[in-house]
Amino acid sequence: MIKFGVIGYGYWGPNVVRNLDLLDGAQVLAVCDKSPTSRKRVQKSYPGVRVTSDAAEMMSSKDLDAIAVITPVWTHYELTKAALEHGKHVFVEKPFTSSTAQAEELINLAAKKNLKIMVDHTFLFTGAVKKIKQLLKEGTLGNLYYYDSTRVNLGLFQHDVNVIWDLAPHDLSIIDHLIAETPEAVVATGQTHLNGFEDVAFITLYFPNKIIAHINVNWLSPVKVRTTLIGGEKKMLVWNDLEADEKIKIYDKGIDVKNQEGLYNLLVNYRSGDMWSPQVDRFEALSHELAYFVDCITHDKVPFNDGPAGLRVVKMLEAADQSLRKRGALVYL
Repeated sequence: MIKFGVIGYGYWGPNVVRNLDLLDGAQVLAVCDKSPTSRKRVQKSYPGVRVTSDAAEMMSSKDLDAIAVITPVWTHYELTKAALEHGKHVFVEKPFTSSTAQAEELINLAAKKNLKIMVDHTFLFTGAVKKIKQLLKEGTLGNLYYYDSTRVNLGLFQHDVNVIWDLAPHDLSIIDHLIAETPEAVVATGQTHLNGFEDVAFITLYFPNKIIAHINVNWLSPVKVRTTLIGGEKKMLVWNDLEADEKIKIYDKGIDVKNQEGLYNLLVNYRSGDMWSPQVDRFEALSHELAYFVDCITHDKVPFNDGPAGLRVVKMLEAADQSLRKRGALVYL
């Protein structure tokens, strides 16, 4: 039985506590939050759970095996470091840290103490991403051409990070998980309209082998859109995460080049075949992710969404920020 303490009971914390409470092999012993209102919510929903406003008290507790850090990104480094120093495994909300230097230090500390870090890249555990990973592994799409994502809505405005650090980690973690190559360079543009942080941004990542990825993130959209296009040599895929039934559609559409000898001799055939929607398993991704974390601790496995995976995402976020400050300059990774 892995005994957990959870720090943060705001927006995402209640989901983490609920899933851990339902999970065989895990038990929530304590929840920490600075807000009296949040602490009352915990006491009402989980009367047997210890509630505190002091994170240090939780860190030093000898009856806890793991800490879930579900707090703003600027707090992740200090809280995760303290948990590791007290011999506790850590589940930390995305993004992992505010900088690559912080991430590297935490990774080294965890390795030194033989402890697990898992970064909460929840989308990697959805039925949709699992199915896309399977299709890519089987070669259904052929060689990849592009990944194009739109992740926009009206709000929720953050007061400590821009829209890139808030929304882009989802797609960057998915890209890192699906594309074997490491991006070579990043370009980002954006604009600030309301609270001093960029609320609209566009990110482009350049990979070896001519793969390109583009991410549109926006807090000022009149509609909520969660759509990803993945283009391959053989087939193309549309993933609409807001679709209830047919989340993934695969199109047997593409272009066959018959002759590349000279511009005017270029022979292009447009292929338009069937469309089908594969079965996507339905379950709460966070539940599967936390069960995987417990399994990794219990059986001493290295999670694929570990500290180094979180570090790779933070590197891309930092590069995007650098490009943003230089109005879209190319930043090499």
